[in-house]
Amino acid sequence: MQYALIYKQYIEALKENRLLALRCHRCNAYSIPPKKVCGQCGGEDLEVAELKGEGEIQTFTVVRVSPEGFEAPYILALVRLTEGPWIMGKVTDADVDKATMEWIGRRVKVGHVIFPGDKFSAGEGVSVAFSFL
Repeated sequence: MQYALIYKQYIEALKENRLLALRCHRCNAYSIPPKKVCGQCGGEDLEVAELKGEGEIQTFTVVRVSPEGFEAPYILALVRLTEGPWIMGKVTDADVDKATMEWIGRRVKVGHVIFPGDKFSAGEGVSVAFSFL
């Protein structure tokens, strides 16, 4: 079996603020980040799809004690994308001290953040980030 989308391709697209996913031909579910099989049904017939990269905050938390390599405080949000899948990422254009429950349901768009490598990695990392629409 060949991978339809490898993680490196996913990350390179994310660096351009493009969100790639895999769409399953069996159940039409999207897998983000890419996997070898569909996370919903286990199907192997997957195709690369570029998603709109917009969604709605479902919940969030303010991280005040961060893991090594990250600088706290920051906001971590769980977002339901327009196409259906849920992804998690950092909210980049928000003041952590002004976060309120009114953010639930707010529209955001996907971007990315680059963070330096740490003693456990092979170099810089890239992660999903969101900004308000």
